[in-house]
Amino acid sequence: MDTLYISSHPDDFRSLLPLIAAEFCPSPPRIVHEDPPAEVARSRPALVLAGAGGTVLTGANAVSWYLAAAGKQTGSEKKQESQVWQWLSFAENELTPVACALQQSSRAELLRVLKALDETLAPRTFLVGEAVTLADIAVSVALEPVDRKSLVNVTRWFNTCMNQPQFLKVLGKISLCEKMVSCLFPLNDWFDLLFSGPPKTEAQLKKEAKKREKMEKFQQKKEMEEKKKKMQPQTEKKAKPEKKELGVITYNVPTPPGEKKDVLSPLPDSYSPQFVEAAWYSWWEKQGFFKPEYGRKNVSEPNPCGVFMMCIPPPNVTGSLHLGHALTNAIQDCLTRWHRMRGETTLWNPGCDHAGIATQVVVEKKLMKERKMTRHDLGRENFIQEVWKWKNEKGDRIYHQLKKLGSSLDWDRACFTMDDKLSFAVQEAFIRMHEEGVIYRSKRLVNWSCTLNSAISDIEVDKKELTGRTLLPVPGYNEKVEFGVLVSFSYKVEGSDEEVVVATTRIETMLGDTAVAVHPNDSRYQHLKGKMVVHPFCDRKMPIVFDDFVDMSFGTGAVKITPAHDHNDYEVGERHKLTFINILDENGLLINVPPPFLGMKRFEARKAVLQALKDLGQFKDVKDNPMVVPVCSRSKDIVEPLLKPQWYVDCREMGKQAADVVRNGELKIIPDHHLKTWFNWMDNIRDWCISRQLWWGHRIPAYFVTVNDPSVKPGEDVDGHYWVSGRSQEEAREKAAKRFNVTADKISLRQDEDVLDTWFSSGIFPFSIFGWPNESEDLRVFYPGTLLETGHDILFFWVARMVMMGLKLTGKLPFKEVYLHAVVRDAHGRKMSKSLGNVIDPLDVITGISLEGLYAQLMDSNLDPLEIEKAKQGQKSDYPSGIPECGTDALRFALCAYTSQGRDINLDVNRILGYRHFCNKLWNAVKFAMRTLGEGFDVSGHLCGSESVSDRWILSRLSAAVALCDSGFQAYDFPTITTAIYNFWLYELCDVYLVMNTFVFGLYIYSEGQKQADICRQTLYTCLEVGLRLLSPIMPFVTEELFQRLPRRRAQDSPPSICVTPYPETSEFCWHSEDVDRQMEFVMSVVKTIRSLRADYNLTKTRADCYLQCIDSDTAALVQTYSLQIQTLSYSQAIYPVVGGDSTIPQGCAVAIASDKCTVHLMLKGLIDLEKEVTKLTAKKGELEKQMEKMMEKTAKNDYKEKVPVKVQEADAEKLRQNETELQKVKEAIENFRKMM
Repeated sequence: MDTLYISSHPDDFRSLLPLIAAEFCPSPPRIVHEDPPAEVARSRPALVLAGAGGTVLTGANAVSWYLAAAGKQTGSEKKQESQVWQWLSFAENELTPVACALQQSSRAELLRVLKALDETLAPRTFLVGEAVTLADIAVSVALEPVDRKSLVNVTRWFNTCMNQPQFLKVLGKISLCEKMVSCLFPLNDWFDLLFSGPPKTEAQLKKEAKKREKMEKFQQKKEMEEKKKKMQPQTEKKAKPEKKELGVITYNVPTPPGEKKDVLSPLPDSYSPQFVEAAWYSWWEKQGFFKPEYGRKNVSEPNPCGVFMMCIPPPNVTGSLHLGHALTNAIQDCLTRWHRMRGETTLWNPGCDHAGIATQVVVEKKLMKERKMTRHDLGRENFIQEVWKWKNEKGDRIYHQLKKLGSSLDWDRACFTMDDKLSFAVQEAFIRMHEEGVIYRSKRLVNWSCTLNSAISDIEVDKKELTGRTLLPVPGYNEKVEFGVLVSFSYKVEGSDEEVVVATTRIETMLGDTAVAVHPNDSRYQHLKGKMVVHPFCDRKMPIVFDDFVDMSFGTGAVKITPAHDHNDYEVGERHKLTFINILDENGLLINVPPPFLGMKRFEARKAVLQALKDLGQFKDVKDNPMVVPVCSRSKDIVEPLLKPQWYVDCREMGKQAADVVRNGELKIIPDHHLKTWFNWMDNIRDWCISRQLWWGHRIPAYFVTVNDPSVKPGEDVDGHYWVSGRSQEEAREKAAKRFNVTADKISLRQDEDVLDTWFSSGIFPFSIFGWPNESEDLRVFYPGTLLETGHDILFFWVARMVMMGLKLTGKLPFKEVYLHAVVRDAHGRKMSKSLGNVIDPLDVITGISLEGLYAQLMDSNLDPLEIEKAKQGQKSDYPSGIPECGTDALRFALCAYTSQGRDINLDVNRILGYRHFCNKLWNAVKFAMRTLGEGFDVSGHLCGSESVSDRWILSRLSAAVALCDSGFQAYDFPTITTAIYNFWLYELCDVYLVMNTFVFGLYIYSEGQKQADICRQTLYTCLEVGLRLLSPIMPFVTEELFQRLPRRRAQDSPPSICVTPYPETSEFCWHSEDVDRQMEFVMSVVKTIRSLRADYNLTKTRADCYLQCIDSDTAALVQTYSLQIQTLSYSQAIYPVVGGDSTIPQGCAVAIASDKCTVHLMLKGLIDLEKEVTKLTAKKGELEKQMEKMMEKTAKNDYKEKVPVKVQEADAEKLRQNETELQKVKEAIENFRKMM
């Protein structure tokens, strides 16, 4: 094991970085809070590597990098590793020095650095990639408390980091201060407090008191300034909210549903989701854009572009939209729109699941609330009519919500799993599989909900983890029930005074015990072979069996066996031919037990059995026991293993087939890290219980046969020979008569009361929606489908069953690829939970909601008062002002941007809001561009060859974006797509191209200038039109709104909507030039250097001449070529390329290095008050010299080396080095200014 030597002081910031990095390690090092041996290392932190010849790493960065790399926290690729290293350097060289400095000027510098960090974090959750890396650890550990209001993104990111479990383990609960100023005094004394040596002298205490007094005065001054601001005239304060309200603009032009939206009226001043999203969806739907028939005679018409078909994971009819649906539909709709724009025959088929248990529970509650009736009061047929009535009234709600998300589904093909077409397919599937022997009857243990009176599937069982004794609420019990304890008691060995002690977490099940098991190699029990133990409450003799499944080291090594109520015990019972005694009925009441337990409720019997054992003296002890309690997700009842005769699907051969098609590459699962799970399930698959004791669902088409003939003995329920399946009673009767060789009139039939598991009908959904088993055009064209996209949490429950049943019933795979997205979590990485208050309704993100509105939703939920209060606190913390209106496009873009393969998604609403701002930027850019294009703009089709360098550059960047989007869609890499589009629109088109060509659009009046302006306008139009098409699959509403306002290249045959306009292809946009990109990268480094110098000397509005000293004539020629662009982007007066030494540069310039080929000289002489600047810098110089003098006096003392801790000495040396560097810069600046005077 590696050994990490760190400081014993809990707040040593140099130790925090490696400590947190170590928490991410799969094999964390041993932590030692002391100095390493002198022969190993001289300083801490130090990491001694085991098994590496005693290799030692020292220094916080080196140690942390090694540990983080082991935990895969240094980036997933070379580019990300480089970025992480840059952030590590930033934390050490830029952030830490100013965060730890004491001067007022350093505080201003800290704010400058943090504002830059804030801008960087605006579109991101983490600094590098989509998960915590060493970059986040290093920067957050170096971070000092800052002003929350001005640094929203830093605050969000900081809180996200600090809530990661690895951070919490090392740091505990950390939060940012509300105001920076309030923490200045602690910051001043930080090192003294952190590394406290001997008690402070009276002089030192007086000095500190003066410091505090000064800081209090400073604080008072700041508070007075705040008060003055608050006392400004009310009219000024009201102006701000009013301006914000202008962002909510509605579309008020009367437009009948299905008619095209008015696009002749001027665009509003700013982007508003309500305005943009109005009217478009109904027009798209009415025009048939979402139908595969659009643009062709029929779906069978050959299409050289191919066919794309995907079916929606059918949401529950009872459901309402949650973020999981939003993520699924954002991804699926992006893919569907992309394939449609590529010209493929595209079908995204909608559907809805009948959700057997969930729907029955909803309607039963409604019946009881409104009519005080149970389903049994109504009877089966009438109850089913009530469910259909509810479905017809409420069941389409989720379809309306999907439309709100912009989902381009073919609604004419919408299917409901209880429709006649799908019900017939379900019946046919059952009968065929039953006749083949794949479906069979058996009595086995099932997951039983006593409240629902039904078996439930594994996915409907929540596993509640308990650390020890816990009281849980159980439906039907007034008092909470005790769980999480292990009760020990004894069984007497027959014919002796000896006893065997066993333990259980469910003491009431001992009433159904039929054996005690021990391990065959356990020497303690070898003498009991062949012996019996006696049940204390009846005359039952129970064998002591020897079985390998027993863990000898757990408890006494003896285990009670209840074959009818435990899955492991069931298998032991099968192996040893034990008696199976069922002690529970369907309602959870005790049966087949002696008085006084007979008829008791199961958890009341728990107390009674315990007391009875105590009375007999056979109770031993009770102790806390960590355990997992199975809870029904629907009823919140405790799930009981119960023996029931049920229908099962034999999955062995189907599971092997499903594994083989993935192994041989016929079916591709993306991302491939899910393959291990797939093979584990398929290779170890168990038979599937498909019976559900419900009324709502597909009633099982199986009939129990009674033969009215004395020659045929009566059958039992569990005997499959006495069950036949049929499409009707007549068909079933004929089958039975033939099987038992009697006439049909001697056959009596009883149809099974149960219905099929909902997953059975979902398993055949990809072909039942097209009318299987009947032939149809849709079945022929669209089956097998192209893709199945869903969450990885239903890989087995749905995806595997579709694959198995598709292969079994059609001989074909239902789809060629499976893409599995991640699970959505909140901004802090926590699972979405109503009790935490972090469940977000996507419609609330789209339209916005106040904090009071969020509270009201909680009050309407079924949470208990304590959970509601906890949830309120969570909502207040995360959404203190509610959730702002973000719009559908911003939500979709954010969900796609988050979807990195294989990682859970920590969704931050603030980031979604950031993408609404992106929509606004897009809006303003297109509005500006349209004004620039002018009224009579004539679109040409091709490049003319006379494009300027800036035109060639932006076309190169456009081509690069097209290539990235194409490869991103092909690989399901959505963050690559969103990043490419975001960067092109924001950082390349808006921030650079539009700015540096402003003069081209407006200033040329001569013929040559006009020609250049026209070329520039053509380039701009190409960027707008192609950029909108690139973005359309992700942001359909805003792109449609803006696209409709643009002129067309070929107006006569132009598609009516952007959603059916061709998606940009790399073959068409092949203008990418690495040379032009490289040149522009150099230009931008020069521009950024000039901007930095201007900021340093506060030249906010003043233009200055700029001399660019080039290393050679080629660089000078490049500068000359781009001089106009550099001048415009850097707000310079003029650009002068210079080759040669400093003698060719005029005096009075500030200097900075842009690259190894170019140095920037910015003329300051005559632009600033030189005397004033020299005075300020001279004062700064004196202050620095005084600090350095004090520090040198401190370090020169005789006892400094002996008395001052090493870490304080290192901090002092670092502070001295920083002061020396700063002093040198100040001296150079003074000298520079004096030369100008």
